[in-house]
Amino acid sequence: MKIASLLIAAFVLQTATLEAGNWPNWRGPFFNGSSEENGYPAVFSKTDGVAWVAKLPGEGASTPAVWDDAVFLTSVDESEEGIVGIRISAATGEIVWSKKFGDGLRHDERSTFSGSSPVTDGNSVYFFSGAGDLAAYDFDGNQLWYRNIEKDYGEFAFQWTFSSSPQLHDGILYLQVLQRDTPVNGRGNTDGPIKSFLLAMDPSTGKTIWQHIRPSDAVQESLEAFSTPIPILHRGRPELVISGGDCLTGHDPATGEELWRWGTYNPEKIGHWRLVPSPIYGQGTLLVCAPKGDPIYAIKAGGEGQLGNLDEMWVSEGKEVTADVPTPLFYDGYFYVLNGRNKFLSCIHPGSGKVVWSKAIDGKVKLEASPTGVDGKIYLLSHLGEVFVYSAGPDGGELLNSTTFGESQSVNIRASIVPANGTLFIRTDDELYAIKK
Repeated sequence: MKIASLLIAAFVLQTATLEAGNWPNWRGPFFNGSSEENGYPAVFSKTDGVAWVAKLPGEGASTPAVWDDAVFLTSVDESEEGIVGIRISAATGEIVWSKKFGDGLRHDERSTFSGSSPVTDGNSVYFFSGAGDLAAYDFDGNQLWYRNIEKDYGEFAFQWTFSSSPQLHDGILYLQVLQRDTPVNGRGNTDGPIKSFLLAMDPSTGKTIWQHIRPSDAVQESLEAFSTPIPILHRGRPELVISGGDCLTGHDPATGEELWRWGTYNPEKIGHWRLVPSPIYGQGTLLVCAPKGDPIYAIKAGGEGQLGNLDEMWVSEGKEVTADVPTPLFYDGYFYVLNGRNKFLSCIHPGSGKVVWSKAIDGKVKLEASPTGVDGKIYLLSHLGEVFVYSAGPDGGELLNSTTFGESQSVNIRASIVPANGTLFIRTDDELYAIKK
């Protein structure tokens, strides 16, 4: 009871004391893709409104983490033959430091080892690579510790490059590894069973606090997940919510104990349904997105044990409201679902699942960056670097601006647009743009 009370107090304190303008992790201060700032521009372009452009050493899909003047991201650096963690000045765009923390660049042509987003608490920053490198630095660029998760727990068994992001919450650093139970493409531990797990670490030392094995009845690639754990507080109970392996689970942040499980979105046990979107929480509702154009399921938060159909609040219908890669946004009382392949943005009532509005996006290519909500607007980014700005809210859906920041050859831009301390940060292939409000 004492530990639970401390966790609740820490959760409330962290939420209350986070500087509203900072963006400390992949999905922002509220873990849902939104910010409470205002005054951000709707209309801008690559040649109008840009305060600075930072040239990065290479490509990467990590979304920046921002704390005051410090902007953190990871990048490929071919001159270093590895992955670097970078600090950039939010005021000037100057690269303050760049530190190599992992060897190697990629497993495949679709992505690099710099796909995971950093996380910061305002004192330290934590970088993770798709090759298992996990490193902590202070804001001056001094390495505090380093470990390799593959070396400690076995080589990752993923068909593609692993890119879940570390999560820092209530003084614990979390990482999930939801992977196959057999090797694939020559990757995966051959010395014993391959397990999926949730890892809790001491952020000051990197040492493991506990490892919780997370079983699954999924098969083959459907065991693989690229999602990130999302902390929630529902009716006074803190949880970590995890999606992947054909199910959704809630865990005690103090111990990793599984509190509840819902599943499945894959009753036929299709073997190629890897999961990319993270879960999302809003107004007592949890969303889990089935892959490959299948529905989105809304589950009542606060469950216990094995959940069933009675715990489902609603299931999306049709081919517009689905999300194979982007994680939905919860902003100002509504969910926003980005169908990145068929290019639709939909506003959804959280309790009923009613589609308030759905708009076709006039993009040239698919969108895999997750949507961002701030100042009554929703910001989207395509693989080509096309930026779309829509009005939010039940009367929204108006296209306010569309412009392009990428180049003609851009094909894999995936970082979400970040609003932080009055600046919009837009990452393309190898550049970071700052738009001042």
